[in-house]
Amino acid sequence: MTAVETQMTYSNSYTIHHEEAYMTQEEDWDRDLLLDPAWEKQQRKTFTAWCNSHLRKAGTQIENIEEDFRNGLKLMLLLEVISGERLPKPDKGKMRFHKIANVNKALDFICSKGVKLVSIGAEEIVDGNVKMTLGMIWTIILRFAIQDISVEETSAKEGLLLWCQRKTAPYRNVNVQNFHISWKDGLALCALIHRHRPDLIDYSKLRKDDPIGNLNTAFDVAEKFLDIPKMLDAEDIVNTPKPDEKAIMTYVSCFYHAFAGAEQAETAANRICKVLAVNQENEKLMEEYEKLASELLEWIRRTIPWLENRTAEQTMRAMQQKLEDFRDYRRIHKPPRVQEKCQLEINFNTLQTKLRLSNRPAFMPSEGKMVSDIANAWKGLEQVEKGYEEWLLTEIRRLERLDHLAEKFKQKCAMHESWTSGKEDLLSQKDYESASLMEIRALMRKHEAFESDLAAHQDRVEQIAAIAQELNELDYHDAATVNARCQGICDQWDNLGTLTQKRRDALERVEKLWETIDQLYLEFAKRAAPFNNWMDGAVEDLQDMFIVHSIEEIQSLITAHDQFKATLPEADKERMATMGIHNEILKIAQTYGIKLSGINPYTNLSPQDISTKWDTVKHLVPLRDQMLQEEVARQQANERLRRQFAAQANIIGPWIQTKMEEISHVSVDIAGSLEEQMNSLKQYEQNIINYKSNIDKLEGDHQLSQESLIFDNKHTNYTMEHIRVGWEQLLTTIARTINEVENQILTRDAKGISQEQLNEFRASFNHFDRKRNGMMDPDDFRACLISMGYDLGEVEFARIMTLVDPNNTGVVTFQAFIDFMTRETAETDTAEQVMASFKILASDKNYITVEELRRELPPEQAEYCITRMTRYIGADGPPGALDYISFSSALYGESDL
Repeated sequence: MTAVETQMTYSNSYTIHHEEAYMTQEEDWDRDLLLDPAWEKQQRKTFTAWCNSHLRKAGTQIENIEEDFRNGLKLMLLLEVISGERLPKPDKGKMRFHKIANVNKALDFICSKGVKLVSIGAEEIVDGNVKMTLGMIWTIILRFAIQDISVEETSAKEGLLLWCQRKTAPYRNVNVQNFHISWKDGLALCALIHRHRPDLIDYSKLRKDDPIGNLNTAFDVAEKFLDIPKMLDAEDIVNTPKPDEKAIMTYVSCFYHAFAGAEQAETAANRICKVLAVNQENEKLMEEYEKLASELLEWIRRTIPWLENRTAEQTMRAMQQKLEDFRDYRRIHKPPRVQEKCQLEINFNTLQTKLRLSNRPAFMPSEGKMVSDIANAWKGLEQVEKGYEEWLLTEIRRLERLDHLAEKFKQKCAMHESWTSGKEDLLSQKDYESASLMEIRALMRKHEAFESDLAAHQDRVEQIAAIAQELNELDYHDAATVNARCQGICDQWDNLGTLTQKRRDALERVEKLWETIDQLYLEFAKRAAPFNNWMDGAVEDLQDMFIVHSIEEIQSLITAHDQFKATLPEADKERMATMGIHNEILKIAQTYGIKLSGINPYTNLSPQDISTKWDTVKHLVPLRDQMLQEEVARQQANERLRRQFAAQANIIGPWIQTKMEEISHVSVDIAGSLEEQMNSLKQYEQNIINYKSNIDKLEGDHQLSQESLIFDNKHTNYTMEHIRVGWEQLLTTIARTINEVENQILTRDAKGISQEQLNEFRASFNHFDRKRNGMMDPDDFRACLISMGYDLGEVEFARIMTLVDPNNTGVVTFQAFIDFMTRETAETDTAEQVMASFKILASDKNYITVEELRRELPPEQAEYCITRMTRYIGADGPPGALDYISFSSALYGESDL
């Protein structure tokens, strides 16, 4: 108990024990004062001042109380001012009967207010009867200034006395027991002023032995700062054994009305401040939501065109840079936006909960900025993002294939052009015209060998054309050059065919003239040409570039190479046989003394050519072995990367699913208080955050796989995209679940729901939540309400569904169920209460001024009202008056009452 409350308790006890003694003294003083005129003097001064305090509002006053009321005009004006009502029109004449008529109108008005006038007639007032006039004024004061005073079930005089006792109880040397001698020393008046306005009087400096100083201090301060006119003289009160009770009551009642009005205004101002503070906070949350939603939608709007751009680069380096830019977007730019999207949903749910708890209408974001709009935009972003990644990987594979084909095309073209070099000139020669028989035969056989060689090269020309066609189909950037080179080779090949046929025709024409054919040279040429062609093909195959993506593919190449090596012994036999023909030629020449020119007339191939190419083949075989083994090592490393990624993904994927199920169970099952559920969810959230390092490590493995151009993984069904989506859903789910529990705590605290009630609501909800997903179908919700005693018709149930499912989603969440069950018990401010508070600040007017708002409200709330209130359009308002009625309705989304 505070010091003030202790003092008040002591003073009340003192009042009870000494009240009887004071009442006895009062009766003795009444008998003594029956013939003492001091009461008349005090009443004259007090009543005159009281009347003038009201009459000055009408721009007039009285000097002599018994004279100035005789014609009834100022009496009627006084009653109009203090009652706020219009009296009948007064008579304008100056005759006695006119004055009596006006006074009677005033007395009739007093009687109409439930006051019985005993022995007071209009004639006595008109005749200037001081006693009757003072009695009439006292009756008016009682009715309009004292009767309506009510304190703790007491009213009028007793209520005013109790109010004075309560207010002065904590002050030393003050003991208010009546309205006469308790006020003689002036301390009671000073205590009243100090209790309400401690800045006006230093009570500690007052002395009980200075009653005149105390009284004059109270009178001066009241007149200067409280607008209470001086109604008494300090000397009259001090020098009168028993001051006039009516005069004291009249003066003290002015303090009651001055301070009681201030307390009422303060209460009203506090109520308005509370309402405005809630409204300002909600508006701030709305502005933050709009800003965050606009920024997120703008980021999505800027990002989608970048992801939709399918302009392919011409080089592998440029496309890999695009892939690196996309990975930076995934790792750096997107995660903060995922957090913003989650925070936006949380802010929206919290704002709607606060609006419901404060009895405000639901928040409707600007067009296109609803949570559903942002979710749709996000979904569109992710679809474009997925398509962009698939396009990047496809384009990289295409460029890789193009580079391989282009290099292969160049090699085959170079080999073919090397082979065809000079062939056209050779076929155009007419050397057979001056040749001998042997030479002619040699030329014929040579030409046949050339035709055999030409036929062998047909396959290479077809391969060149096929590669050029594939490069065109894959949209190779330098397709024009490829097409020109391919067309040149094809045209040259056609020309070779034509020239070959012409030369054969010419040789056949002269073949009948020549018969000798060197069989050995011919046989050598025939065997050497295909063998040489086989070696050319072998060299080409051994030097051929390859691209594989798995162990199986490289093993297939190794198998083919092993099969090729298995044919080498047979090829060596063919080489030895071919070289044996040459040796036989040398042997015959040596035996028969034939002088050889050293040139085989049937072929340009020499034994040295065969040996050189054979040595080249044997040299390329181990190089090919080494290249294949290096590729095996690379594919094995890729396989390890696949297994490493799969091992982690096969753990992380089920872990995310398990956590999703655990969070769902925590939010549905009853397990302790909401705070305990909150702590459990916070622990889950922390565990999830701590698990982020595993996701990052998996991201690193995924990046290594992509850098190694690994695009598939048979060891796991989880891709990095699956893991990312699951992780983002897990973060969003835990954040949303925590927000739902926080909103349940807000609802519980705001509406005074006990933990047992929440558990009962949860038990009822879980009983009818057949799918165990935290949501009820409308049929389950109806069954739940019927089980709880609701008598539901179709219309009533439809109305309830609009409350719990305003977006028509077809389900009822636990938060909506709690809001419905507690809606009727809410203790929140209403528009009518705020309107009544403003009316108090406006002194019962239908409008309020800027000065009144700034005087009664804190600066921030006052300026808030001034900038949002509309101008008052009534004829009774001054310029600049504001309409607080429509403003109060607008705070709660209602139309003007």
